[in-house]
This record gives sequence, structure tokens and C-alpha cells, in this order.
Amino acid sequence: MSKKKQPEELSELGEFGLIDQIASKTKLFHPETKLGIGDDAAIIQTKEAQQLVCSTDLLIEGTHFNLMYMPLKHLGYKAIVVNLSDIYAMNALASQVTVSIAVSNRFSLQAIEELYKGIHLACERYKVDLVGGDTSSSPSGLCISVTAIGFANSEKITQRTGAKHNDLICVTGDLGAAYMGLQVLEREKEVFQQNSQIQPDLASYAYIVERQLKPEAQKQLIEFFDQQNIQPTSMIDVSDGLASELFHICKASNCGVQIYEEKIPIDQQTHSTALEMNLSPTMCALNGGEDYELLFTINQKDFETLKDQKNIHIIGHITEAEAGKNLVTPNETVVPLQAQGFKHFNT
Repeated sequence: MSKKKQPEELSELGEFGLIDQIASKTKLFHPETKLGIGDDAAIIQTKEAQQLVCSTDLLIEGTHFNLMYMPLKHLGYKAIVVNLSDIYAMNALASQVTVSIAVSNRFSLQAIEELYKGIHLACERYKVDLVGGDTSSSPSGLCISVTAIGFANSEKITQRTGAKHNDLICVTGDLGAAYMGLQVLEREKEVFQQNSQIQPDLASYAYIVERQLKPEAQKQLIEFFDQQNIQPTSMIDVSDGLASELFHICKASNCGVQIYEEKIPIDQQTHSTALEMNLSPTMCALNGGEDYELLFTINQKDFETLKDQKNIHIIGHITEAEAGKNLVTPNETVVPLQAQGFKHFNT
């Protein structure tokens, strides 16, 4: 029987050894990536008539993830996906990423390799090039910073500022699943901490747990827009909850919104788990966050093209700013929307 490989100490490998190890397992997919990992900076060839789109995000242990239930491979995958989602929210396609990590000495080389397995898997799936980053020590915990870079023709780039009166409000996929997955994981963590002999049984919550641990970005929507020659008027990714993202569009576009509760897409597992925990499925969808679906507005002329798309749901329309931000219940009661999603610095 072969001996199990013992984790190496990062202190033995050193920063440059770790960088070399990461570089040796990194593949490139784009010809405009002229130079990736290995020098002082990456080199990316820009294209005529295109604009570069760039976004940076932080994931901090204890704030954005808990390693008691977040596998490192999933964490690496998620770190890439949440940044790609920001690029897609601009109606652009991502092509390069940089990844910087700060780790404490409680992490072994094998742990970092596991993290990068997830990073490389996401890069492979979404065909983006890992072109650089930085590594550093941390007094405690793990911090990951990802910068994503993409390109789009200047006339196709979509901001939050273009929503117009009577535009349709659309969202991909379903909402609230990631939030309910987090509630399940937190509940099972508390049970385990009280009695380590009780192992979590997550089989009946597989979908919502996966939505929390391993979300996917909506690259296919951007490709669909390009194929159908559709130009969304505004767009944002759903990271902090549907209501919060609608508020962002309203502020940027100086408009109001009216959405319909019965049109909000909620998966059956999300719905049943919310009721099991005495939570409102609608409130979970409105305020949960971390779904990384795309919320966008379109001109009504594009309705015929979108109406039969199974992954796209029309949930309301844009109104004048004076009309406010409203939710219409199934019994036609109009309720003012409240944005109660995750707020940074409110801890």
C-alpha cells in the first residue's frame, strides 16, 4: 500500500516556487493573451472597435465563505465565476483573469493546489486565461482577490443607466436558491458543532446547496444576445438580491419598477425549504443574493424573441421614477419594494 502524500509546507516551497507550480498547470485559450504568468505584468492585445471591461472582487474567509462547509476546490471555482458574472453583466465576454491570494501558515501546499484545481476548472469551463496575480502571507485566514477582464464592441456594452419607461424587466434562471442553500449549511454546521457524531444529510437539499457552493455565471445569455442581435437597455448580476439590484437600476436610470410576485422564478426546492424554515420564499428570492443570475431590461420589440426562452423570465416593467418601486401580489395588492440584501460594513 502506497503512503498517502504528505502536505508540503508553503514556507518550504516559497512564493516563487508556488507561482511556478501554479503557472505550470495553467492553460491559455485566447490569442490576444500575449504573455501570462511569469513576468512583472501580463500582456493582452486589444482589438480595434472594442472596449476593455474590467472588474475586481474580494472573497474573505469569515465574511464571504466558511471553510467548515466550503470545499477549497468549490471556493476556487466560485471565486472565478462571481467575477465573470460582473463582466457578463456588462454584455461583454470575459477572456482573462488574475488571482491574488493571502494565506496563513495553517494552509498546506495541497490545500492551495486544491483551491487552484477549482480555479483552473472554472477557467476551462468558461474559456478564460489565468494571466497573473500575487501571493502573500496572512496573519490569519484566507483572502482571494480576482480581477476579470473582458472585451465587447463599444455599442454593445450595457450599463445600468439605459432602462426606459415600459421596458420589460427580465431575469435568468431562478432566485433564492443560493440563500436557502446557505441557510441549510449554517443549520447543519450548528448541529455538527453541538454533536460531531451527527453527520449532515444534504441529499434532499442538493440543488440549493450546489447553488451556494458552486454557482454558475450566465455566459450563454450574452452569446444569445449576440446571436439574436438583442441589445439590453440595462443589466446587472444578482449578487445582493433581486430587490437590491432593481434599486441599483432605478437609481442609475432614474426610473421606477413594477414587478409581479407570481412571475418571480423560484425553484421548488427553494420554495419548500423556505417554508420548512418558516421563511417567505418570495422574500428569499427578493433579498437572498448570491444567485449570480442576470437581471436586465429590454425594449418591448424584443418580446417575441424572448418569450419562449425557458431560462429567461419576464417579471415586470420599468415605470416613471415618480411611480416608485413596487411589487404586485397575486391578489393585485401593490406593495412598495424594500431592498434588504447583504450590506457590506454593517457587521
